[in-house]
Amino acid sequence: MLSIDNLHAAVDGNEILKGLTLDINPGEVHAIMGPNGSGKSTLSYVLAGREDYEVTDGDIFYDRASIMELAPDERAALGIFLAFQYPVEIPGVATTTFLRTALNALRRARGEDEINAAAFLKKQRDVANKLGVSDEMLKRPINVGFSGGEKKRMEALQMALLEPRMVIMDETDSGLDIDALRIVAENVNRLRAPDRSFLIITHYQRLLDHIKPDYVHIMADGRIVQSGGPELAHKLEAEGYAAFGIAEKAAA
Repeated sequence: MLSIDNLHAAVDGNEILKGLTLDINPGEVHAIMGPNGSGKSTLSYVLAGREDYEVTDGDIFYDRASIMELAPDERAALGIFLAFQYPVEIPGVATTTFLRTALNALRRARGEDEINAAAFLKKQRDVANKLGVSDEMLKRPINVGFSGGEKKRMEALQMALLEPRMVIMDETDSGLDIDALRIVAENVNRLRAPDRSFLIITHYQRLLDHIKPDYVHIMADGRIVQSGGPELAHKLEAEGYAAFGIAEKAAA
């Protein structure tokens, strides 16, 4: 589904990704762990197509076609979804309006008919009930005044409505308490499917106690330095990055 080939990327002339290669097949869940400054978030932004990140070498293939020249909205139309570490607030934009606009934009891009208001409200209500998103939350501006857990529920609602095939989660567990962490894990597990893949970027093994990945990758200095199964995350938790010959950097 997603193939990253010898990817190099820079920000403001500083090389961050230095030859990263990774293949993710349909239905797989991959976790990437690494110290601050290793390039984890840069990878997520490059995959999503952020313009201020310059790809200097390598390629990204989605369904065997390069997406390097595609804008973020075009990548989203293909089914690529980025879940942010800190979901942004959008004052003045009603949540329901935002969600219906986003869904119809994707449908138009895919050559599908737009969903009318009545059909959308029914679909939104059905999904929201399963995720524990209240009517009151749906009436408020997007993410405004939401707790960390509520923002994660809202992001899960977006995922469920937009039905992406490749979900990239950029340290979405950062700063969450145990209840909010369970919300994230439950929603990921609910959305796992044979034709949907996940790339979970995280600092902590605790999230992986609830979401069992198929593969775990350790990242350092812009590259993946070791790959394995879930046991790799347990080794990291028990022994630290020093066990992999990696010195942690100060937070940037």
